[in-house]
Amino acid sequence: KVSHLGDLFMDQGYIITAKFQNVGGLKVKSPVKMAGVRIGRVNNIQLDEATYEAVVTMQIDGQFNKLPKDSNASIFTAGLLGEQYVGLKEGAEEEYLKANDQITLTQPALVLEQLIGQFLVNFASGSGDKKSQ
Repeated sequence: KVSHLGDLFMDQGYIITAKFQNVGGLKVKSPVKMAGVRIGRVNNIQLDEATYEAVVTMQIDGQFNKLPKDSNASIFTAGLLGEQYVGLKEGAEEEYLKANDQITLTQPALVLEQLIGQFLVNFASGSGDKKSQ
């Protein structure tokens, strides 16, 4: 299980894609999860040169063939500094995702360095205002 050798023997399933503004540290072979359960893996990550978005290709296990078409995808971090993964949240549509469909509702990764940078800028500008009063 640790080496993911079991993945070699699993049902091949189907491919879906999603576009993100930022994938952070997401990697090929990162898990795709729904409700905390691994339902697939990231197969490929490329840059769409027309939109400058990251296109994430995911291999979904065949047993999970009833994911609503309006499901959304987000990039999460396991723990504070853990690996990143794609989290799917089910939609309400009665039609299901099938091979080569694209998830259109996405939320990019939160990049810790950007958050810290914004905090420091806000903190520095806030403390400067207090000194002048």
